[in-house]
Amino acid sequence: MNIQTLRLLLGCLLVGLLPPTAGFSQKANTLTPKEKKEGWVLLFDGTSLAGWKTPSGKPVPAGWEVKDGTLTARKGGKGGDIISENQYSDFDLMFDYTIEPTGNSGVKYFYTKYETGGNLGMEYQLLDDQLAEDNKKENHLTGSFYDVLPPNAALKKQNAPGQWNTVRIVSKGMKVEHWLNGIKILEFTRGSQAFTDAVALSKFNKAVPAFGTVAKGHILLQEHGAEVSFKNVKINVL
Repeated sequence: MNIQTLRLLLGCLLVGLLPPTAGFSQKANTLTPKEKKEGWVLLFDGTSLAGWKTPSGKPVPAGWEVKDGTLTARKGGKGGDIISENQYSDFDLMFDYTIEPTGNSGVKYFYTKYETGGNLGMEYQLLDDQLAEDNKKENHLTGSFYDVLPPNAALKKQNAPGQWNTVRIVSKGMKVEHWLNGIKILEFTRGSQAFTDAVALSKFNKAVPAFGTVAKGHILLQEHGAEVSFKNVKINVL
């Protein structure tokens, strides 16, 4: 056996002895031991619609589909919006999403029934910023607090429709942060003067109590006609 062959065999042997975690990529819709210890829980288990219902409390319609580890609002499926069974106040919410070209959707938090204004929630807008019809206002683009506050366009790094993006929404006390693909693109304080002024210019300015100031609410996944998919939906109560 020559020296080159010996080196090749030794190299193969070392590779075979590497720990099984080497090169490991976390499976979708699962939590690591570290995440579990920190208090994270899955809102979507990857296989069922457990934990979700319609805003009226009914089972999730057939327009929503669970397939290959993703939760999808099918295009034209008329599945309507769905909400989490539980309500949340202080939380760290994360999810991955992909949306079709020209698509429009969103994820709402603090979704609840207002004394005046009906059922409302603060929306993290999900949009094809380039081709969707509703792309004329900065506070209607992806990452915005919909119709109220725009994201920082200079910081935003958004993957194209059909590709996965990672969103994070952090609510602690009255402070809220919007993140996209690991970058914080918007932060604001509910009830502050800047917040109140922005709400006054929005379509939610007639809500009672003042829009966005409720103490808790559901998480809502919006169905807006376009196909949108979610995975790795998880939350940590702070």
